[in-house]
Amino acid sequence: MRVEEAPTPAPGPGEVAVDVAYCGCNWADVMVRNNSYPHPTRYPVVPGCEISGRIRALGEGVDGFEVGQSVAACPPEDGGYADVCVVPARDIIPLPPNMPLDLAAAFPLQGLTAQLMLHDVGRVGKGSAVLIHAIGGGVGLCLTQLAVKAGCRVLGTVGTAGKDKRPLDLGAERVVDRNQEDFAAAALAWTQGRGVDFVYDSVGAATLDRSFDAIRKFGHIVSYGEASGRPFANIWERMVPRSVTFSRFHLGHADPDSASWKNAVAAVLEAVRCGGLKIFIEEVYPLERAADMHGRLESRQVSGKLLLSVGGEL
Repeated sequence: MRVEEAPTPAPGPGEVAVDVAYCGCNWADVMVRNNSYPHPTRYPVVPGCEISGRIRALGEGVDGFEVGQSVAACPPEDGGYADVCVVPARDIIPLPPNMPLDLAAAFPLQGLTAQLMLHDVGRVGKGSAVLIHAIGGGVGLCLTQLAVKAGCRVLGTVGTAGKDKRPLDLGAERVVDRNQEDFAAAALAWTQGRGVDFVYDSVGAATLDRSFDAIRKFGHIVSYGEASGRPFANIWERMVPRSVTFSRFHLGHADPDSASWKNAVAAVLEAVRCGGLKIFIEEVYPLERAADMHGRLESRQVSGKLLLSVGGEL
């Protein structure tokens, strides 16, 4: 990755140009960089799928927003590692008064992913037993807090020693180090042999297959990433023995005009505003150190959020 000068983009019809303050760093950025992202990407690419900032200009036909307004967004075409990012108006999230722009870049992708997977895809309920892989990561911490808030019991796994503390502090009942213990056996013991109701997996190759041994009959597994590589191809063979249902979730497929999206945005904003969803910002990097930020994320030592500072608080 390198920093280059480019013409300032202007918004087209139905679009908004945003002066970027901060851009959240996500594993998807790493996958885009190394060409392993499972969704179409055109190269060369400006990474960055989660931003905060202030509206710079409005495209034709856009109303309901003002130049200078503080907003966040998950740009569907990336582009967040830049001074200016153009985003469809439907993807713009107006921010509550006085929300810091660093915080505003740290919650949208991970918070909305967690909220939608729990309540629209998995539909957890009070007493649900939930297994969260990579529980010490950004989405894992959001899933933990929102699941506990919904009355669920939470079991997690980590692949790096020491990343269990924060999820335990947030209400997880138990966290398994996958390098030291069989998580499927632990899940069965934790549920007295029944199996968990839901599994949320962003790891992929290292965890997904064994997750089918940890789930109960008619349970639901939600895959939303492949940090350790793509898992086996024939999911059908693993679904049949226990009548398990399976979903592969991608936030970019959610419809910003839908009631479920709008409800999720409102719920996450309120949870962040009132402190019910805590966002842990680990470190902030300047734009020219984006490669260092990726290296830190790939070290697997991060339990929280890394941010890229572009315009700062503007």
